[in-house]
Amino acid sequence: MFYYLYTLWGHESVFFNLFRYITFRTAGALLTALLISFLCGPSLIQWLKKKQRQGQPIREDGPASHLVTKKGTPTMGGSLILFALTSSVLLWANWANWYVWIVLLITLGFGCIGAMDDYLKLTKRNSKGLSGKKKLLLQVSMSAIASYGVMILGEPPLATSISLPFFKDILINLGWFYVPFAVLVMVGASNAVNLTDGLDGLATGPVMIVAACFMLISYVVGNHVFATYLQIEFVPGAGELAIFCGALIGAGLGFLWYNAPPAMVFMGDTGSLAAGGALGTMAVITKHELVLAIVGGLFVMEAISVILQVGYFKLSGGKRIFLMAPIHHHFEKKGWSEPTIVFRFWIISIVLALIGLSTLKLR
Repeated sequence: MFYYLYTLWGHESVFFNLFRYITFRTAGALLTALLISFLCGPSLIQWLKKKQRQGQPIREDGPASHLVTKKGTPTMGGSLILFALTSSVLLWANWANWYVWIVLLITLGFGCIGAMDDYLKLTKRNSKGLSGKKKLLLQVSMSAIASYGVMILGEPPLATSISLPFFKDILINLGWFYVPFAVLVMVGASNAVNLTDGLDGLATGPVMIVAACFMLISYVVGNHVFATYLQIEFVPGAGELAIFCGALIGAGLGFLWYNAPPAMVFMGDTGSLAAGGALGTMAVITKHELVLAIVGGLFVMEAISVILQVGYFKLSGGKRIFLMAPIHHHFEKKGWSEPTIVFRFWIISIVLALIGLSTLKLR
């Protein structure tokens, strides 16, 4: 909305001309989302506590300490992230940019799936919620529509191609197979973040770190001068996604204020599925799908630990690789304290982010 202040009065006023710049609006989106989180957080948490008297159901097969330390904590705190994020994006982004709407709709759509899952967990008083098949079907359907939209908006052959990190001028054209590939990226990112969200602040920090990376990536990818200089693919209009990333960082920071150990509220699937879907969609739009696997390597590690654990358990007749999966619970079982795991995993995420950002220059 603020962008249109520039179109109306930008040529007459130096102040309104500021709304022309993506960098200014990105900073504004971050601060706005943060402020909304601070203003609305306490009221939302009180309302969730009132509605969820017993709090989120805790896994009985999980770490024993969780049955004591996390009992009674409300969930669906991701709704705070979604509200702050959406409000901020609508205020600061250019409404004429279709990429913004695609990412926003996937974020809200996946958030609704997560909210259904959280609601069923609360009403049934167990940790299973929405069945895996139904959840996956809804995610795949939404992602397929979004992927097709991204492909239609893009310019051939880039629209149906993936680029390789560290290599310039190399595109792998998948044709119509790009849609299932993009769906895999979006759904995979969403569920990987969901698996990571098991300790206070564990998923929120890396989500903000990855969002910060894609804030830079989307800005340079959407700027012809920078994209040419860095020898990366230019995607017209992608720069506006930097504003979305700024809002996601601000909303994440605001939520982390209440989610820091010991958490006053849990993100729940409402937030984790939405945040992961947003990151996956931005990777698809900016043509940095493989870079997402690097900067979001922590999420990949968590997902792989679950796949390995389940696969080995079935093949070996009940044996396990880890004491518990996802892998953060393995370290918990080994005696690491929760803050130690969270901070060390954040450090890993920062290192991976720096490696991923190096792909912009090392080509």
